[in-house]
Amino acid sequence: MDIETLTTFFMWCTILNAALLVLSSLICVCARDWVYRAHSKWFPIPKEAFNVAIYSFIGLYKILVITFNLIPYIALSIIG
Repeated sequence: MDIETLTTFFMWCTILNAALLVLSSLICVCARDWVYRAHSKWFPIPKEAFNVAIYSFIGLYKILVITFNLIPYIALSIIG
């Protein structure tokens, strides 16, 4: 596997994961009550704890996307 193939792979990983991150953030911002009602049927959780959990999940996902998709893409773009 050459550097150009890896660069393209990480580019598309970054694009797809960033799109998923934006979509999930928009859903949680615009339809917060709907998301809470859907999840509270499965797990009995107070709304404040749910907000903390969702915010933490989105923040962790953003860090993982940057660390494992964006940084390798930038590094491969620089050396390629």
